[in-house]
Amino acid sequence: MTALLYLDDSYLRTFDATVTAVVGETGVVLDRTAFYPGGGGQPHDLGMVTDGTHSWQVVRIAREDGQIVHVLEGDAPPPPGTTLRGEIDWERRYRLMRMHSALHVLCGVVFREYGALVTGGNMGPDKARMDFELEDLNPERVAHIERVANERIAAGLPISWRTLPREEAFQIPDLIRTKINLLPPNIQEVRVVEIEGLDLQADGGTHVRNTREIGGLKVIGTRSKGRINKRLEIALVDGAGNEERGE
Repeated sequence: MTALLYLDDSYLRTFDATVTAVVGETGVVLDRTAFYPGGGGQPHDLGMVTDGTHSWQVVRIAREDGQIVHVLEGDAPPPPGTTLRGEIDWERRYRLMRMHSALHVLCGVVFREYGALVTGGNMGPDKARMDFELEDLNPERVAHIERVANERIAAGLPISWRTLPREEAFQIPDLIRTKINLLPPNIQEVRVVEIEGLDLQADGGTHVRNTREIGGLKVIGTRSKGRINKRLEIALVDGAGNEERGE
């Protein structure tokens, strides 16, 4: 099984690994990886791997038959036993980290202000969306949500993550902020991401260490997806505070 290095260190940009299997004509499985394979609305990482002589672009990360497959572009994939150095496309990853944390801020604010659960969401490096179980999303409410979210971001709240046994994790009130519990029953350990004083929920993605790194967020659109289902679309606001890039 591949060790998932990003679970402990979202800021890890390069890593060494060994090829354990070749899948099809373009895929390899590694014994350890810092590449995020996608999930929870966060896209998979991009980047490259090299054996010191040849390099391959990592164009997709796929979960296949319980394995994490790194889909490569270039020459034929390296055989099992090859030592590789992997490098994440850091600019893209860091922006996704900021965006993911921004969505958790948004989720925390909407839940605390209105008690609304999340009904869906997705993100990219440039914009993201989150759907809430809300009847009303008038301009005044949208402006209030944006203002409070940016106040929380500017407050520099620490963001941390830890893994708990499933039984212990589910004793945390409101751990699942989605309308439907998406955690499969066979998952016995739950990774929990906490924004101090604002948000605490089960999550397997990558995040920044402090809300100030987000910079800010702007609501760029709203949409009604049903009588009790409203969508907020956001973009990042670059600015002071998001300079902490793990360098």
